[in-house]
Amino acid sequence: MPIISTSTGAFFERARQDMKTLRGQAESVQTQISSGARLARSSDDPVAASQLRSLARSDTLAKVDTRNAQRATGDLSLADGTLSDISTALIRAQELTTQAANSTLSQAQLNAIGDELLAINESLFSLANARDSAGKALFGGESTGAAYQRDAAGNAVYVGTATSGDLPLGEGLSVSRSLTGPEVFNFNDAAGNPTDLMTVVKTLGEALKGAAADPSGAAKAALDTLANGLDAVTTGQTVIGTRLAWIDVVDDRRVNLSEMRSQEEVDVGSVEIGEAVTRLQQAMVVLEASQASFSKLSNLSLFNQLR
Repeated sequence: MPIISTSTGAFFERARQDMKTLRGQAESVQTQISSGARLARSSDDPVAASQLRSLARSDTLAKVDTRNAQRATGDLSLADGTLSDISTALIRAQELTTQAANSTLSQAQLNAIGDELLAINESLFSLANARDSAGKALFGGESTGAAYQRDAAGNAVYVGTATSGDLPLGEGLSVSRSLTGPEVFNFNDAAGNPTDLMTVVKTLGEALKGAAADPSGAAKAALDTLANGLDAVTTGQTVIGTRLAWIDVVDDRRVNLSEMRSQEEVDVGSVEIGEAVTRLQQAMVVLEASQASFSKLSNLSLFNQLR
């Protein structure tokens, strides 16, 4: 009797374990079909799981790079708009200077032009201290304060850093978010001497208001210098436009890489529904057959054979 009991117990235990395994396989396939994911845990396929983790990390980094690109685009667009305003102010300064170069103007008329030029100088000073999307000086480099301050004589003095901050775009690529004040306002005058726009406009405005013995002559001398200053601003706009175009190129590449990663994630981690349904049907057929066989075998007895 102990032998018969042990054999019967082993038979039931073996059958139970087999049907449990079959049910587990069927449930696993059902989970794959409902979730669309081939892997429920890393142990299902360690190599594929490692690939998926690597792809997920790349996606996370790409999101950071996208935010940096968006910030750079925003700051560069602000810089481009500000440079357009500076260019407009300089064009007006050129028009006024051309008028002032006419020696037939009265001192009252020269005073009026001088006042407007000084107002343009104040406008340029305000534009030079424009802020970016984060509230930092747009043309101040990495400085957290203003880009320009007035000295004791009322002249604009650059107090920002030497370079603009770079923003990473991924894959070792980066872009400068703006230009520094000197890159926008500093240039060489008609004689080849270094100067800056705000000094030129301020000096000319004061000259027309009586600081120069020959106001009209000072206006004529300033025309070529103002043209050089406008060229410097135009060059800055070209640089900004080139950087914006570069960001667009990098963004396109990032989108293409993201699409490639998405397809790889599908290939590695997604279940093929048709194949999974076939496996589920196979598992269910085997499970049903096992249950039917177990039911028949469990009802057999030696006493049935002896009758």
